[in-house]
Amino acid sequence: MKTGKIYLVGFMGAGKSTVARALGSRLRWRVEDIDMLIEMREHRAVVDIFTQHGEPYFRQVEREVLRELLPIRHAVVATGGGTFADPINRTAINTDGASIWLDISFGSVVDRLPQDGRRPLAADRTTLKALYESRRGAYASAHLRLDASRASAGELVERIIEWVGY
Repeated sequence: MKTGKIYLVGFMGAGKSTVARALGSRLRWRVEDIDMLIEMREHRAVVDIFTQHGEPYFRQVEREVLRELLPIRHAVVATGGGTFADPINRTAINTDGASIWLDISFGSVVDRLPQDGRRPLAADRTTLKALYESRRGAYASAHLRLDASRASAGELVERIIEWVGY
């Protein structure tokens, strides 16, 4: 599938940012990270945005940032864990480029996420599991699903390169 943009989607801890940097380097494409762009725009960390303004505010800013990225070509975009769960964002992403779901098991999520409070939606294990399950249906709408639980970033990049034909 030839495309001018690749969006990496999936749950928090899936490795979207890491794979985006490696893939962008390999393709010599621009790399954008939606959560980082939100932090730069808001001049505060994601956790602080959630704490001070709530999730609805964060999701609105996320939607605006995504909209600003749409005209850009030759880019790899690491989305936030909830970006693709929003139907408006999902449609925009799937229309604009290739979406690739980096799928990981819930056990891998728990192992990978730091318990330092930087992930506001990961504070409670039961709530995290419910969120993980609720988003899987949305992620399944991606153009390609890759099992990222045991694959290295380099292996994932190779699979993506092969799939997009570059």
